[in-house]
Amino acid sequence: MINKSDFKAVYNQYKILVYNVSLHYLQNIEDAEEITQDVFVQLHESLDKFNSKSSLKTWIYRITINKCLDSIKHKNSQKRFFVFGKKSKSDFEILNISSFEHPGIILENKEKSKILFGVINELTENQKTAFILSKIDGLSNTEISEIMQLSISSIESLIFRAKTTLKEKLAVKFEECRKKK
Repeated sequence: MINKSDFKAVYNQYKILVYNVSLHYLQNIEDAEEITQDVFVQLHESLDKFNSKSSLKTWIYRITINKCLDSIKHKNSQKRFFVFGKKSKSDFEILNISSFEHPGIILENKEKSKILFGVINELTENQKTAFILSKIDGLSNTEISEIMQLSISSIESLIFRAKTTLKEKLAVKFEECRKKK
């Protein structure tokens, strides 16, 4: 069990990990910063509930992913309501979600970057989570299995299906782009 006096060390060790995972999911710097703050507020309030059944890193990943998925669901519901006339708190942000450029990716063609993230965002939640944790964060299937609380074979299947879907959809998207030129 971790006591609250160790919290600063936990924060310093995991703040970059939480921010990067949030950025991969949300593709918005301000949202990633907000999720990072929310994760550490929850961690601080819940440290006494951590039971060491899984590693601290796994627990932090799980909290971060859940917060990101909740944020995505909330934004998607805001977008749906906006179409029906209800204004959100940040119309500009909701209408311009797809214009984000990930600072960690350097691509000569900005259009390709938008297409790639657009297709990643079309994956199912589990496929997206497994793919991001594996291919972007570089975690092992065992670590992903712990975080997602699924079997290793399920993780392998999710990653395989995600890669297959991405290949198919990207081929179609890039063919469409070539035809436009």
